[in-house]
Amino acid sequence: MGELRITLARHATLLVSLAEMRILIDPMLGPAGAQPPMPETPNPRPNPLVELPMPAQGLTAGLDLAVVTHLHPDHLDREGAQALVGGPPVLCQGREAPALERLGLAAEPLDAPRAFGEVTITPTGGRHGHGAVGAEMGPVMGLVIRAPDHPVLYVAGDTVWCEEVDQALSEHGPDVVVVNAGAPSFVGTKPITMNAADVVAVARAAQEAVVIPVHLEAFNHCVEDRAAVRAAADDAGVGERVHVPADGETLALSVSQVE
Repeated sequence: MGELRITLARHATLLVSLAEMRILIDPMLGPAGAQPPMPETPNPRPNPLVELPMPAQGLTAGLDLAVVTHLHPDHLDREGAQALVGGPPVLCQGREAPALERLGLAAEPLDAPRAFGEVTITPTGGRHGHGAVGAEMGPVMGLVIRAPDHPVLYVAGDTVWCEEVDQALSEHGPDVVVVNAGAPSFVGTKPITMNAADVVAVARAAQEAVVIPVHLEAFNHCVEDRAAVRAAADDAGVGERVHVPADGETLALSVSQVE
């Protein structure tokens, strides 16, 4: 059986390896403090809050694909874009392809399932927050990555728990689910990605899946830390299936390990 390897670099930046392919998702590669604080947030500190735990070259070398789920600066920064110039195809929302092309990236819209050798990548929907704030944040994209004899991976992207996420879980039956947690919020608003309760909802809906919360402790608008997510999962009785990785940690999973 094939192995799925997921490395959390920092925040939502993931390196996914399966079926002899290396896929980099949402490359935010700049040094700590390179970006200003997110405005109107309760913790006004320069971003990112922490350094990358490994050299950026180790993430970008030998890539077959990259994915930019949306153009917010905590998912693609200047250093991440520069690292992809002259590099692999960069899958993205169709509406954002022109902006990525202007940065010199080989942007390719992911508007329907696409095959890359043995690997198939399917876009999914979501909601980047609640109500008017969620609408203002703009469309986001998740993705399902599958290859024969490998665990099926669903990367939900910047979304709260919502109908679109529930539908993706039902339709694709993933073995591994990566969710963007941290309860990022602006002053007086609800979170714009998942909070700990949403992570628990995902684990309950995907009863056979390993759930991996990321998007934690690296940007100033994220107000829930790793300990809060672990505690909520344990209290809800789903802690055995919820793994909260450290920055730089790699998870290696096979079909037998997630059954």
